[in-house]
Amino acid sequence: MRFDFSPLSRSTVGFDRLFDTLGQVAQYDASQSYPPYNIERTSENRYRVTVAVAGFGEKDLNVEVKDGVLTIAGKQEDGQNGEGTSVLYRGIAGRAFERRFQLADHVEVRGAKLENGLLHVDLEQIVPEEKKPRRIQINAPESNLGLKSIEGQAKAA
Repeated sequence: MRFDFSPLSRSTVGFDRLFDTLGQVAQYDASQSYPPYNIERTSENRYRVTVAVAGFGEKDLNVEVKDGVLTIAGKQEDGQNGEGTSVLYRGIAGRAFERRFQLADHVEVRGAKLENGLLHVDLEQIVPEEKKPRRIQINAPESNLGLKSIEGQAKAA
């Protein structure tokens, strides 16, 4: 199914990246389900992406962030079964993969660790001070602002 976002583009400014992301999601192929993953919110500003990477070691995995896109890729080297062994049944998929995640503004990768066949990538949204909500002081009397009112009569036309 293809969506046309051009009517929205005519009445908005600065949402190009959002429309591009929505277009990519709309074109997502359901067969791209390997490897399975979770996205968790661990606190108000912290997130964790967990990818099931059974059979992959640290040297087989690559985690990279570029232009607001987190890319997790895995590729096993040939011959990891050992000398003189042959696999009779392969239930643990070891095929190469690349999984991409679009990050929101101000989201940074804090670290990655591999444990028990799961790759955990910790993320944090760091909002700059100028973007945080702030309370505005309300000044009551106009005399405190140094403003003077202008008095006079309107001329008759």
